[in-house]
Amino acid sequence: MYGRVWTVRRPEMPSFIEYLPIVFASGFPAPEKLPYVCSCIDQTVISQQSIQQILSRIDIVEIVGSFVKLKKRGANYMGLCPFHNEKSPSFTVSPSKEIYKCFGCGKSGNAISFVMEHEKYSYVEAIKWLAQKYQVEIEETEVSPELRQHQLMSDSLFIINSFAREYFTDTLFNSEEGQNVGVSYFEERGFTEETIRKFQLGYCLNTRDAFAQTALAKGYNLEYLQKTGLVTIRNEQPADNYRGRVIFPIHNQSGKILGFGARILVKSDRAPKYINSPENEIYVKSRVLYGTYFARHAIDKLNECLLVEGYTDVISLHQAGVENVVASSGTSLTQDQLRLIKKYTNNLTIIYDGDSAGIKAALRGLDMAVEESLNVKLVLLPDKEDPDSYVQRIGAAAFRTFIEENKQDFVLFKLQLSMQEAGNDSNKKSQLVNEIAETISKIDKAEDFTRQQDYIRQCSQLLRIDEQGLVALVNKFIRERLVKREQANARNTPAPSEQDDVLSEEAIAAMEAAETGVSIASLLNRDEKQEKELVKILLRFGDKPFSEEENSTVADYVFHLPYDFESLADSEMVKRILREYKQLYDEGSLPDKKWFLYHQDPDMSKYIALILEDKEAELSTNWKERFEIDTVYGDNAYLKDTISTTNYLILRKIKKLITENQDEAERATDMEQVMRCLEMQVHLKALEKELTQGLGTVIFK
Repeated sequence: MYGRVWTVRRPEMPSFIEYLPIVFASGFPAPEKLPYVCSCIDQTVISQQSIQQILSRIDIVEIVGSFVKLKKRGANYMGLCPFHNEKSPSFTVSPSKEIYKCFGCGKSGNAISFVMEHEKYSYVEAIKWLAQKYQVEIEETEVSPELRQHQLMSDSLFIINSFAREYFTDTLFNSEEGQNVGVSYFEERGFTEETIRKFQLGYCLNTRDAFAQTALAKGYNLEYLQKTGLVTIRNEQPADNYRGRVIFPIHNQSGKILGFGARILVKSDRAPKYINSPENEIYVKSRVLYGTYFARHAIDKLNECLLVEGYTDVISLHQAGVENVVASSGTSLTQDQLRLIKKYTNNLTIIYDGDSAGIKAALRGLDMAVEESLNVKLVLLPDKEDPDSYVQRIGAAAFRTFIEENKQDFVLFKLQLSMQEAGNDSNKKSQLVNEIAETISKIDKAEDFTRQQDYIRQCSQLLRIDEQGLVALVNKFIRERLVKREQANARNTPAPSEQDDVLSEEAIAAMEAAETGVSIASLLNRDEKQEKELVKILLRFGDKPFSEEENSTVADYVFHLPYDFESLADSEMVKRILREYKQLYDEGSLPDKKWFLYHQDPDMSKYIALILEDKEAELSTNWKERFEIDTVYGDNAYLKDTISTTNYLILRKIKKLITENQDEAERATDMEQVMRCLEMQVHLKALEKELTQGLGTVIFK
């Protein structure tokens, strides 16, 4: 068994050149396939050499220690977690594993992900931060002219917005009109100079083209000035779009100016109260929440995000010391905004005016928030109050107390409000039951199963209906959604022999899972621990010798198995890691654990960190007893682990083939087909026997 030479079909992998065109601007959806030997930084490509230089110099203790006071304890370092409030240190940094872990809030990762999490940087920005820290000169290669032009446009808009922000702030503080009009307005709102400067507020003179002429005189492009919305064309001449208005800059998560909100200070039937920047290459309103840059650390610490409507609400609350607050700027919540919140916390509290318009606004986006697994609460303020006026009237401490005492669960609030509207109307009540069941059905992640059951219990009691009946109705909506999803997938995947209403095994398993609350992932990836072990072996021992006679390595052995290596894994993440490792292997380069631990894909990086962190990740139940080997790594113990792990996965593959072959035999319509299936069954059984004998134990019963 161990000395056999396998003949393997090795499909050609896409070349690096094929990946190069797949580069997107920062903030756009990432492609399915990302180049693994480069990093997209805006519209340029960082060379692998530059990345490796940065990775080789990373010292996680030094980097984390820049933000957290660490004390050495044994082989590790301890400190107070920067991501949540704690009095006793539970935040651990392991220099040997190059990972951090908080045993209080559960956050973990590597040096790059720490910088991303703490500073709310993108991968791109974190790499640049580290390059600057370690004085590594980044080599960048330009991509296509079209994409380069796109990046030049984005860079230009950021530069213009930065100039405009400085201009408006200077105008506010250093011009007579700015002082008399702009500063007076902000002072009337109760804002201090410190707050005004913190949020970089400004004022645009009430003249036709003061800003436009200043910008053009400094060489800024008129087309780009129009794109930002700062300048418009009136009577064929450039004019200021925000004249006579106070200015609220809108920042991205790293503090760059995306756009502006401009508020008029005089009543006018002809002019809107607010003018916002138009959408362009850098500003997409549905993806932005005002105040995120200033609130990010407080949201982390308090593990809660407060959501209000307007700019002044955010600023007043910040000034009062309530800093974990952002604003939707008066728009309905979007999925992108909800996902932005989820980057910081799963707990969202929406604060709205207590009038009917506020209530209706609060209910919009509920189902999307539920689907994103956010724990959503609602606080309705007293009539004729908004967060700005209310916090200034009662103070920060009383405001926080009011929020805590008046939080209402979003789903239950919706139910109670709808019950009041339905009254004794049986038709409306029936519609209400369906609406609530559909909302609850969207809480379908495994970790939310208990919450879903709590909602079913509470809602059935409030509605005075049978709990099991509501369970059945919720499961009906889950099944319908899965069927629709499967049909959509079928339409997108050409399969002439199959009808859209024929479900895959995955969809059937998912529907069965819906009946019991079992997650789809747990049904489909029961043996993921062994798949993780294969990844761990490659990362730790891929370049170690496997056979001295054949001058082969562990990686040679794994990638010369008698099956397509990807087919041995069920986990999509494991497949991606193996695929990327294999491509580097084909190009004559074996990546070490650092390449994946500091991968630009945060999901992959976190996955690797968890594998390396968990000493038991590679062991399935009764692994030692079933395989009768020493799983502690010694001089050559990795050879036993390699063989045992790959044999286990091959056996699992053979078992699946046996089952599929049996099903095919049962469906056979002629004797020739039956005989082919029988011959295949004999062959597969022989392979199964050979492998189990090689292990010296019976794996499948």
